[in-house]
Amino acid sequence: MQPKQVNKKVLERFHYSTEEIIEKPFNWGQMLRLMAYMKPYRKRLLPLALLMVLATTAVRLAVPALIGVYTLDNALKNKDTGLLITLVAVLAGLYIGSYIANIFRIKWMNELGQNIIYDLRKALFTHVQTLSHRFFDQRSAGSILVRIMNDINSLQELFTNGVINLLMDIILLAGILVMLFTLSPQLTLAIMIILPLMFLISTTLRKKIRRSWQVVRIRQSKLNSHLNESIQGIRVTQAFTQEPENMAFFNEVNKENYESWKQASKKNAMFRPLVEMTNAAGTVILIWFGASLIQNGSISIGVFVSFAFYLGMFWEPISRLGQVYNQLLIGMASSERIFEFLDEKPLVSEKTDAIHLDSINGEIVFEDVEFAYEKNRKALNHISLKMPAGSTIALVGHTGSGKTTIANLVSRFYDPTQGSVKIDGRDIKDVSLSSLRNHISIVLQDTFIFSGTIMENIRFGRPEATDEEVLFAAKAVGADEFIKKLPNSYDTEVQERGNILSVGERQLLSFARALLADPKILILDEATASIDTETEMKIQEALKTLLEGRTSIIIAHRLSTIRDADKIFVLKAGTILEEGSHEELMEQTGEYYNLVKAQFNMLDTG
Repeated sequence: MQPKQVNKKVLERFHYSTEEIIEKPFNWGQMLRLMAYMKPYRKRLLPLALLMVLATTAVRLAVPALIGVYTLDNALKNKDTGLLITLVAVLAGLYIGSYIANIFRIKWMNELGQNIIYDLRKALFTHVQTLSHRFFDQRSAGSILVRIMNDINSLQELFTNGVINLLMDIILLAGILVMLFTLSPQLTLAIMIILPLMFLISTTLRKKIRRSWQVVRIRQSKLNSHLNESIQGIRVTQAFTQEPENMAFFNEVNKENYESWKQASKKNAMFRPLVEMTNAAGTVILIWFGASLIQNGSISIGVFVSFAFYLGMFWEPISRLGQVYNQLLIGMASSERIFEFLDEKPLVSEKTDAIHLDSINGEIVFEDVEFAYEKNRKALNHISLKMPAGSTIALVGHTGSGKTTIANLVSRFYDPTQGSVKIDGRDIKDVSLSSLRNHISIVLQDTFIFSGTIMENIRFGRPEATDEEVLFAAKAVGADEFIKKLPNSYDTEVQERGNILSVGERQLLSFARALLADPKILILDEATASIDTETEMKIQEALKTLLEGRTSIIIAHRLSTIRDADKIFVLKAGTILEEGSHEELMEQTGEYYNLVKAQFNMLDTG
């Protein structure tokens, strides 16, 4: 079978979005915002590192003058052995002091850089956890992961070396210029004439280099997103034998990533040869014009040697400043993406004076609620309903009728676009999110199991629970039976997503987790849809324990699981068509009756 062609339209949209983003101007305000993460360390690590920078810079500025002016023009010219020995000893002491200062500078700057990276990653991860479900609906897990890991990692060199090197090189450059003008203003001006040309050429490179690194970050994100999606969906890929198509798409994305790195590195590499060419031109001027100044007695041999040393040093910080600027460009490309997430505001946020709910009865009321995930496409349309405290409420209807949306609004994962949702007569917008969700537990169709032990997974909803409470919850929902058969019982390690467990076993764990959390409101969203009949019987027994004394919202396609509900709401296209008990709705012979009849006909046919 020939693999399908890679979707070129997807790649075209990718290229278009790249061009849109890279047209933004360099934002120094944003870079200063990034530098603000150094603030917590301004009284400890930063002053110590700066002190070492000043010490090493002072040594570097002193050495050429000691070698040229003092050694050649004084000690050797006057054959002063005592002065020569003193100068040698001073030079040796300065080099030793500079070596020690550099050790501590590197140590403290590495510590500073790692602390800042730690703080930035923590801030980004913490903020992402506060964002609304819509944020995650619109982005892949891979693109979020690349911001938290790769983009922040790319700032490490900037904070570890870039910032301090920038300051060190500016101080060194200023000191060298002072020494050059002090030694010979004429020779300095003659050499400086080539600087405007160098700056003119380097300026034209800046925009291209920055664009290149922005493209690198975007294509890295695309590569990570595809990798994450491929790994998560490997079973589907293999089931439909789409490995060739998947590989073809990966090769295309990987090639784009490779080419972007190649172009960015190529443009980066252009800066150093530019500095070296300028250095060569400066050296030619030094030899030609410097020789004539020595001949006419304007400068001495010692001054010429010191000048040559300083000139050699002059191009070094300029070259490093170019490298630091490249680091700034890379940092800018990454910081734009980091701050894009940090500036993202949760659509669901709590008020500054939000009420903390210590306890609730569990009555839920929807008052004329409207909601739309997208404009002009309502998911709920003027919904009004009441769920008495301690009652079991079932929501039924075809896919897209609004069942899960109602559950999402109760948990306040989204806010209504109109109307209000109230618990015990209080609008949940007036309640703190943590205290609201502490009283709600959700069991989904696709139960998420975290890496760790069985015990840790059950305890996830209430970390402070004792081992005895965990065991009680597992026994109450019938999970204890299969857990004890595992190699290490409750201490058995389960890998990502709990792949060593069956669907039914994962679901029983989720019920134990919900029971241990002891919520007043329980939401079961298609919790029995993916399990076999035998396991469903066990879960039905578990539900009797789980639902007792709680306001329960059951969303189910299997109508057999909701026969005993106190009230059933039948939804269609975001509106309530019917409501009542199972018997009442069957007597109406309406939508619910047709759903039940259709389902039993399917069972009979099967």
